[in-house]
Amino acid sequence: MFTGIIEDLGVITNLVSEQDNLHLTLKSIITPELKIDQSVSHNGVCLTVVAIDGLNYTVTAIKETLNKTNLGSLKVKDIVNLERAMKLGDRLDGHIVQGHVDQTAICKSIDSQKGSWIFTFEYDASLNNITIEKGSITVNGVSLTVINSERNQFSVAIIPYTFEHTNFKLFKTGDIVNLEFDVLGKYVQKLHSLQN
Repeated sequence: MFTGIIEDLGVITNLVSEQDNLHLTLKSIITPELKIDQSVSHNGVCLTVVAIDGLNYTVTAIKETLNKTNLGSLKVKDIVNLERAMKLGDRLDGHIVQGHVDQTAICKSIDSQKGSWIFTFEYDASLNNITIEKGSITVNGVSLTVINSERNQFSVAIIPYTFEHTNFKLFKTGDIVNLEFDVLGKYVQKLHSLQN
């Protein structure tokens, strides 16, 4: 379990394909605190640490993960949002995030406001994921509040701190991001579909 509060921006230092898998090596200031078999969220995707070497560590993404996320499009030197799993008893500053990406979305627009930014994302509504106004959404692992909720798109307002401390500062129109919809909303949606 994660909270959607990003701890560090990791840098991709190496990518190795092996059959259908992709081994990603990242450099991060949190690496000295990691251990083998630990879960870390990468742009919202929960991956297991399989190797550690100095400030670099390696995780492996399988085909299923690569098909549903933006990890397969990463390149060396790309910046990734990182969060370690939450500790039992810690404050839950974001919302309950599983690290299981539901689907990707496309950044449709970035509107600079006076001191903040409005990012709008469009996603495939045929997968039956939903947002609600003022509900929670995870974008590239960042816990955010939905505004302008529509059937296949939504917006989020980004404050300067979030902009500077996540890879939101690197987003461009057309970029693909990972979405994890609110787990409570997914259960409600599933119950609703079972009743119809």
